[in-house]
Amino acid sequence: MKLVRTLISVAASLAAGAAFAQAYPNKPIKLIVPFAPGGSTDIVARIVATKLSPILGQPVIVENRAGAGGSIGAAEIARSAPDGYTIGMGSVSTMGTNIVAYKNNKLNPMTEFTHITNIASVPGVIIVNKNFPFKDYKSFVEELKKNPKKHSYASSGAGAVGHLAMELFLVETGGDAQHIPYKGAGPAVTDVLAGNVPIMWDNLSSSLQNIKAGNFVAIGVAYPKRSPALPNVPTFAELGLPNYEADTWFGLVGPANLPAEVVKKLYDAVLQTLKDPDTLKKLDDNGALPIGSSPAEFKAQIQREIAKWKRVVDTKKISLEL
Repeated sequence: MKLVRTLISVAASLAAGAAFAQAYPNKPIKLIVPFAPGGSTDIVARIVATKLSPILGQPVIVENRAGAGGSIGAAEIARSAPDGYTIGMGSVSTMGTNIVAYKNNKLNPMTEFTHITNIASVPGVIIVNKNFPFKDYKSFVEELKKNPKKHSYASSGAGAVGHLAMELFLVETGGDAQHIPYKGAGPAVTDVLAGNVPIMWDNLSSSLQNIKAGNFVAIGVAYPKRSPALPNVPTFAELGLPNYEADTWFGLVGPANLPAEVVKKLYDAVLQTLKDPDTLKKLDDNGALPIGSSPAEFKAQIQREIAKWKRVVDTKKISLEL
């Protein structure tokens, strides 16, 4: 009898899950962006949300929950009910650099979230002011090794991807430089443009126009392949630094224990969105490359990211507080 009751219970659960999946979604979906409006994560979220709404048959409403480098919004996603009606954007900051750089950040990206898909990625690029005398990879690395701490680099903030991505480069090459954190990428780029700080790791989309205008010189692209926007700029792997990759990525996540049927529905909807020519154009206009990785691939990527950034934090003894 016990076996029969167990089988009946399992069958009932499967039937309930199937019924829920068929009905989902039957009300608006909230998409939390852990950053302020107007940034790269917000832009990608709104591009995708606009396309997901007609596919899913319900409004997908973007809500910005900025603060603490994205940690406040990420925590809200993690605390949400696992019913698919609150999902969010995961980024290299909230799922990677913040986790290891801030000692009081207790979020665990591997256990407190459901990983749905990495939507898109923006290659990273190391740029220098046009008047900086060391504008090619060889002389740049030699100078940072020969005169450690003589030069400074800007970032969008301590613990952000621009900070740790530049530190990763220094770890891989054996050079060093002074870190100058800013409150956002905008003021950091402005000071590099003015020559007040000569070096910066930045999202390619943020610096592209200044590179094309000749105001910045790109040392290399921190991505597995060359960017179509800068086809003549080599990757760091091509320059002889095979282990240096640092991009800004934008993924879709939910709270832990999101039903598999809901994950599949959201994943399939994103893949459909990424086949839309208008979506692809808008992503391209913002320097983003479409990804659409599977949930398992996305989870494995996050695990690799955490290990990569932890190595940087441990090597450089970086410890920050939110």
